[in-house]
Amino acid sequence: MAGSTPNDQPITTPEIPDHVLRVHRRLVEAGHRSLLAGGAVRDHLLGLPPKDFDLATSAVPEVVDALFEKTVLVGAQFGVVRIIEPEGEVEVATFRADIGIADGRRPETVRFTDEKEDALRRDFTINGMFWDIDAEQVVDHVGGRKDLQLKIIRAIGKPRERFQEDRLRMMRAIRFSTILQFPIEPETWDAVVDEAKFIDDVSGERIRDELERIIMSPHRLAGYQLLSDSGLMQCILPEIEQMRDVMQPPQFHPEGDVFVHTGLVLSHLSEPSFTLAMGALLHDVGKPGTFEDAEDRIRFHGHDELGATISEKICDRLRLSRQQTERIVYLVRRHLVFMNVPQMRIARRYRVFEEDGFEELLELCRVDCLGSHADMSLYETCLGMWNEWKERAPSRDPLLKGRDLIQMGMKPGPEIGSMLEALEDARRESEVVDRDAAIAWVQARLDGRQ
Repeated sequence: MAGSTPNDQPITTPEIPDHVLRVHRRLVEAGHRSLLAGGAVRDHLLGLPPKDFDLATSAVPEVVDALFEKTVLVGAQFGVVRIIEPEGEVEVATFRADIGIADGRRPETVRFTDEKEDALRRDFTINGMFWDIDAEQVVDHVGGRKDLQLKIIRAIGKPRERFQEDRLRMMRAIRFSTILQFPIEPETWDAVVDEAKFIDDVSGERIRDELERIIMSPHRLAGYQLLSDSGLMQCILPEIEQMRDVMQPPQFHPEGDVFVHTGLVLSHLSEPSFTLAMGALLHDVGKPGTFEDAEDRIRFHGHDELGATISEKICDRLRLSRQQTERIVYLVRRHLVFMNVPQMRIARRYRVFEEDGFEELLELCRVDCLGSHADMSLYETCLGMWNEWKERAPSRDPLLKGRDLIQMGMKPGPEIGSMLEALEDARRESEVVDRDAAIAWVQARLDGRQ
């Protein structure tokens, strides 16, 4: 029979992929206990499609390895074996208890044990449940079903001990609270606040991965505030905390200081890429360092360039890829360009529209306006110009190349690049529309030099 939820509603059986079931059955047929573990159980009980189907078992790693043809011992010392099936991989972990704390991430050693003790060493109650595939019921040793009903994030056992075992769990608490919109239980929250200063023990890559999940959530504003209120933001992104109490000209920013503005900008994003979300988070990071209370109004001269420099350092600290870093730095450096777009000559305007990343830059302009004065006229003007450009934009293939200009009598050198760029501007202005016209245009300028 199926189990039941805390309010006695029947629990449906999750749809478990065939290759996961095959691994489970092989373990059971060999005489071992096998349970679906962790996030898949949580998501199923929440009515969400599970993403990862991991198994927990009484079989020790050496036995698991021997039972299957293709395996990877990803963490055999911690009891983890990855089974390679044609349809995908299945992670199988031996029931274990963690002993000692080695580095704020891993235990000094582990002891293989039973399912209850395994559940007790996990992070949060909602992640500590199992699903008995054969009995079709929840196995709950930690009160996870009750906390799902209460809609709270609660650490298993003593919160400080859980966070000392793996400091990243503090970020995970913020992430689950943000995504599920569950408040963090008071004792767990107090432990996050008290232990936040130790998040520096965690690698930039692991922090980046959790930060990405938080700011990619539709509820990212809640996560932004939780990171700040907990003290984690001060440790992982002190540059964001420095935006607090940095006031802005009220005629343009009635919402308040730069920290408040940044949160609002984030909140208005609609299904952003990670780079766009980071660009929004960091777009005004240069304002604290350029604040000037001038006679007429508050100004931030050069905050775009300073912000780009700061953003590059942050991206390096979080171990972002070069491609991600370049896009984020571009968004921060160029986020003010829209103030000048309507007055630009067509050729210069079109060069802006041709920039790699412009579409995300335009979206940043939209949310920047919404997060401040909410006057959308500049954005709408630029959007209209961009749409017009898309309709008439010529092929990006050049009409002429350097060798063509050499054949026309030009000598190799920097003048060829200048001539080709001038030709492209003429093309943007619709003065030149095809190769013949381009040859005539260049020839006229060469003749004019004689």
